[in-house]
Amino acid sequence: MRKKTYAMRYVAGQPAERIFPPGAMLHMGKALPPGAPLTEHATLRVLVWNIFKQQRAEWLSVLQNFGKDAQLVLLQEAQTTPELIRFATSNYLAADQVPAFVLPQHPSGVMTLAAAHPVYCYPLREREPLLRLAKSALVTAYPLPDGKMLMVVNIHAVNFSLGIDVYSKQLGPIGEQIIHHKGPVIMAGDFNAWSRQRINALYTFAHNMGLHEVNFTDDHRRKAFGRPLDFVFYRDMGVAEASVLVTRASDHNPLLVEFKP
Repeated sequence: MRKKTYAMRYVAGQPAERIFPPGAMLHMGKALPPGAPLTEHATLRVLVWNIFKQQRAEWLSVLQNFGKDAQLVLLQEAQTTPELIRFATSNYLAADQVPAFVLPQHPSGVMTLAAAHPVYCYPLREREPLLRLAKSALVTAYPLPDGKMLMVVNIHAVNFSLGIDVYSKQLGPIGEQIIHHKGPVIMAGDFNAWSRQRINALYTFAHNMGLHEVNFTDDHRRKAFGRPLDFVFYRDMGVAEASVLVTRASDHNPLLVEFKP
């Protein structure tokens, strides 16, 4: 029997809460009433980073230096240690994590930190066929100042699989969410797109969803077999600035993108 997929929500001063997938998708009206918008500014700053389960020193200082001015932080391999939860709840209104697999002490998976409460939260998991470990993804939505709803997809794609069947299978339910959404979208994370088959599948998916890729002029993204692993895609927005931060605090370098909603 498959474990039920859920997200854990962390909010300052409140006990951690399990969030199960809603009975219907965002476009079916399954959103909570919107509260304060994600940003009051003309731009939206987003940090995307595979944090390597916080195994290396200085991960916290990187988040403190570059995360504190971002309205969205999309982490992969985020382990729910007390230090990370403290940072998340001290600097953000809500942090949602999808436990992909449980380590001896703290579960690890994608985590989305946001400067606004999500009005929609849809956790997803996909099991790696070879290692039998799960990878997670999370679809959330936040109000913008113009009244539109921003859909945010945080993904850690399956890594060890023969062919791309499981890879494409993981993207399938995410596509169902994006294709029906009438509004801006950000999809980002560690896509493990290390083969020609995988990168082709990812670009085909992005094209079908009407998503554009963020380009980095000084590209220091982590690569495998000569191909970058981390990507940011977007729709119905403009890119003001995009950079890759070089650090030894993880085996991936963080991506920092400033959008013009």
